[in-house]
Amino acid sequence: MDAYRILVMVHASLGTVALVSFWIAALTRKGSPRHKSAGRVYVKSMLGIIATALPIAAVAFVRGHTGTGIFLVYLMVITATALWLGWRAVRRKGDQAAFRDRTYLAVALANLISAAIVFTIGLRTGTAVLMGFAMISVYGGVTMLRRRRRPLDSPRWWLREHFAAMLACGVATHIAFLSIGLTRLLQSAGIEPGGMLDLLSWFGPVVVAFISGVYFKRKYFPRAPVDAVAKG
Repeated sequence: MDAYRILVMVHASLGTVALVSFWIAALTRKGSPRHKSAGRVYVKSMLGIIATALPIAAVAFVRGHTGTGIFLVYLMVITATALWLGWRAVRRKGDQAAFRDRTYLAVALANLISAAIVFTIGLRTGTAVLMGFAMISVYGGVTMLRRRRRPLDSPRWWLREHFAAMLACGVATHIAFLSIGLTRLLQSAGIEPGGMLDLLSWFGPVVVAFISGVYFKRKYFPRAPVDAVAKG
């Protein structure tokens, strides 16, 4: 077995750990020891995934698989951003200004630049999936810039940022599994995935994350009753 195959196996194994720990953290009580422990495992496994994805992407470019290479690099940008924001929100929950410093601004701009590159490539190659996928970083980058100009007006701002970042991480994790891992599993079983599976792999996790975000927002950040707002 050559070094590349070993690298891919390590990457896939880390992906499995990430998926399992993500759902343990998602389904356990927030702030509980099990939630925190699963979260730490998830962060470490995701760092490993990002580290192993870089040489895999490089090999894809060298072998002429430009589309795969672009996908992997862009996925790394999205994943690294979300992972960093989720970790940083907890570490700097006592100082929102420090959370949204110049590094935060640089990351926001990097997301917008990467989105522009991916969208342009998708436009030139006629790949609608790439053009649509680029909107994730557009939304993320614009949201970061807007919140840097107008910080969240809540003592629990950090929790909202943490939830949003972890949902984004979940999107990246599941897109990678569905579009690459599941596809290879089906092909090894003699099943050739179709176009509908490709669309579901890319945009299904985004839809689920959006619905989950609405649910968490209503559960943990309910709007004050109209009467209370009028009185207060």
